[in-house]
Amino acid sequence: MSDSQQAPSLYAAREPVFPKRVYGRFRNLKWLIMAVTLGIYYLTPWIRWDRGAELPDQAVLIDLASRRFYFFWIEIWPYEFYFVGGLLIMAGLGLFLFTSALGRVWCGYTCPQTVWVDLFILVERWIEGDRNARLRLHRQKKIDFRKLRLRLTKWLVWLLISVATGGAWVFYFTDAPKLAVDLFTFNANVVAYTTILVMTAMTFIFGGFMREQVCNYMCPWPRIQAAMMDTDTLTVAYRHWRGEPRGKAKKGVVAEGQGDCIDCMACVNVCPAGIDIREGQQMECITCALCIDACDEIMDKIGKPRGLIGYMALKDETSETSGIAPVSPWKHIFRLRTMIYTGLWSLIGVGLMFMLFIRSDIDISVSPVRSPVYITMSDGSIRNAYDIRLRNKHGEAHSFAMVARSDVPMQLEVEGEDYGTVTVPADELRTIRVYLTVPDASSAANSKVTDVRIWITDEANGDRAHADTVFNGRD
Repeated sequence: MSDSQQAPSLYAAREPVFPKRVYGRFRNLKWLIMAVTLGIYYLTPWIRWDRGAELPDQAVLIDLASRRFYFFWIEIWPYEFYFVGGLLIMAGLGLFLFTSALGRVWCGYTCPQTVWVDLFILVERWIEGDRNARLRLHRQKKIDFRKLRLRLTKWLVWLLISVATGGAWVFYFTDAPKLAVDLFTFNANVVAYTTILVMTAMTFIFGGFMREQVCNYMCPWPRIQAAMMDTDTLTVAYRHWRGEPRGKAKKGVVAEGQGDCIDCMACVNVCPAGIDIREGQQMECITCALCIDACDEIMDKIGKPRGLIGYMALKDETSETSGIAPVSPWKHIFRLRTMIYTGLWSLIGVGLMFMLFIRSDIDISVSPVRSPVYITMSDGSIRNAYDIRLRNKHGEAHSFAMVARSDVPMQLEVEGEDYGTVTVPADELRTIRVYLTVPDASSAANSKVTDVRIWITDEANGDRAHADTVFNGRD
């Protein structure tokens, strides 16, 4: 097969995107969200929270060694993982809600990839200059001292940000001040160094070099979002009926019969995805709205009304082309679909809060010992053995009095204790062996099973908890 007959390549090399600096309300909003989200991520592990002498003082901590999650005054145990599951469901519903109302607003403002790419582009702009300067540097084939200096400086700052990102991540899993000392004195666990290395590499590559490719090729959300959007969803769009036909403005004056778009390419030059919003809705668009700021600035300069590019619903296209005033944006946001999402989101949130406030600080579970089912003592009495797990969620050790309640009298003994009182260390689960005994003449001794309820009482504050089980007799 000749060269002219060869099949076209399915691979298209990436065209680097160099977004231009833009000013406006949406750009300011992105700066604010970036500062808040990065501040939360980097500073949260350093917030202290006093939980007592025997518990960690870190406000937010995922303690894998103790299988515990701490969030300020909230402590989640492994068996309470339904709280985490509920939060994940709320996060999913929240994503559906915002996408249904405002398109890919998550991608444009709060997605970690977007936030770190924004930060890396800001560093790149500070060091190498704005769009035109970075383009000239990119097209310069010769690597002279200036180009090498700018590149190395930029990569060094990116690397420092990436290391801080990986370091902040591991601080969520152990005490941050202690780990910081261990890291700098090379006494930390190899897992910590490995995690920081992996997170550093991912941040450096994804934020510095891959950028929009992560969104276009690696993230599934651009392909899922269509199911969450409808004709009432507000998204960034170009009003072609107002902007076409395009034409250049001469001395700031638009020719008669020409649309408002003067083909200045400002909307394309500021786009972090490198797309042209005038070509319609595209999968690559993350709805960051920077093109709105850029276009509004041009409209102000040529004396045209703002809004050539703006947030609008597809349903508004028909009404605007017909000269009918579009409905209020709030009517697109607050509609049946978004109300259902909001209701479900709120219902789950209220349910989690209710479960959080009614949970007890003590817990008991009982497992009868099955081998043997019962033991006949020398005096003819019948004994059953039980493994009882007592969980003390307090920050200090507590003593618990234990009694058995049934229709027939039973004697309760705790293995290794002279009395039916057990001490459980702070924030721990203790397993103990308990024996219940009934006389030979008791109905429980001669019955197949007898219902029993074992109560524990916190001697410090009187809190009580119970667990139901059965006593096994001869029959």
